[in-house]
Amino acid sequence: MKKIFSAIGRVRMPHTYVLLLSFIIIAAILSWIIPAGQFERVLVGEREIINPDSFAHVASNPQGVFDVLTSLPRGFARTQDISYFLFVTGGAFFILNKTGMIESALSRIVTSLKGKEAFVIPVIVLIMGLAGSTIGLSEETIVFIALGVSLARAIGYDSLIGVGMIGLGAGVGFTSGFMNPFSVGVAQSIAELPLFSGIELRLVLFIILWIVTSIYLVLYGRKVKSDLSNSIVYDEEMAARNSADYQDLNAADNISFTTKQKLIAVVFVGSFALIAYGVMSLGWFITEIGAVFIGMGLLSGFIYGMKADEIADYFIEGAKDMMYAALIVGLAQSLVIIMEDAMILDTMIHSLTGAISNLPAVLSAAGMYTVQIIINFFISSGSGQAAVTMPIMVPLADALDVTRQTAVLSYQLGNGFLDSIMPMSGILMAQLAIAGIPYKKWVKFSMPLMGIWLVIGLIFIIIAQLIGYGPF
Repeated sequence: MKKIFSAIGRVRMPHTYVLLLSFIIIAAILSWIIPAGQFERVLVGEREIINPDSFAHVASNPQGVFDVLTSLPRGFARTQDISYFLFVTGGAFFILNKTGMIESALSRIVTSLKGKEAFVIPVIVLIMGLAGSTIGLSEETIVFIALGVSLARAIGYDSLIGVGMIGLGAGVGFTSGFMNPFSVGVAQSIAELPLFSGIELRLVLFIILWIVTSIYLVLYGRKVKSDLSNSIVYDEEMAARNSADYQDLNAADNISFTTKQKLIAVVFVGSFALIAYGVMSLGWFITEIGAVFIGMGLLSGFIYGMKADEIADYFIEGAKDMMYAALIVGLAQSLVIIMEDAMILDTMIHSLTGAISNLPAVLSAAGMYTVQIIINFFISSGSGQAAVTMPIMVPLADALDVTRQTAVLSYQLGNGFLDSIMPMSGILMAQLAIAGIPYKKWVKFSMPLMGIWLVIGLIFIIIAQLIGYGPF
């Protein structure tokens, strides 16, 4: 197994833009091969779902060169809220970094963690996991990446550990989803199951994923801490640590925490408290969270004594750093647009579900899991995949003696695991861009863990079916 992953790590991967554009072109080519088909969509409450018995082939709409080119600006238009979010958070955090507050505060944290660094990884993974499992923390992880990377470096690790603690931690929570309203909640409502029923098995899954992920990160972190040259991102780490802006947070005695910085820290903590309240009580999302970050950045700059022109320059510089991530998000959405316009996605879903319709119950449950993994490559939204697939999976499960709760579990695991490695995930690509991690090095780092996650998922699917995971 080690030789396999070592060989994978030596494979030369193309630039991420080239990789995504290749997927878009492949989708366009498939539109000339795969017959177009469509399910009828019906409105149930405020949610649009498909009628599973309504599939019919329709006139083909193959996508040509011009369609591929126009899918790009349409993809950017569809993801403008996320791009806005990236730009404003990048600008706000750049202003915040220029005040020195983050470095000063982290230096105090680093001092208090002397000799206890091993506890940092499992604790942060647990915190992010709980947030992912309860409030569906996903896009919001982007704002924590810079902090995670700074903290990881300060205690002797590298940027991969920083992104791993934040991104993989939230991924563990979102996927196990013991109380995730955006994945499990939506899927169970479509399956006509009591909300968050079957939580016991999902809690066990959460704990196992948390332990496995924490151990994986700790073991890698120990290698890096003992010798930085063991880091997969060694070149990037050396470049970051040799830059003029880098400050050694272990030299706590040399980093003061001024009154202005303490006031800025209050603004920082208050902003996150406001965001937490807004998300949980007022239904805030990216637009409102971004507005809070704009206010936080401006207020922090003025408290520190920056002139208006300085704040504007710093904001632009920080926003510029997010251009790579913003373009990635748009490209990923362009792939979805090609599939939708060609009307081949419904055909693929219909064919995949038909392929497992004659299997024994246990194999059918495993097949549902596999189908959901494949579909996740084309529909990255948790609630979106639930709306498309669950109306098909529920009657299929009933016909195959697979419990509906197992069908929901197949969906949530198939939908969640590979979001942490797929280049079509705009959130992942934004995280990597902020941390300065090349995608191919993230693949080398995370692919063994993804394999472990997938196997754990399959085991839980089989267990769920064997125990008659209910209520029905």
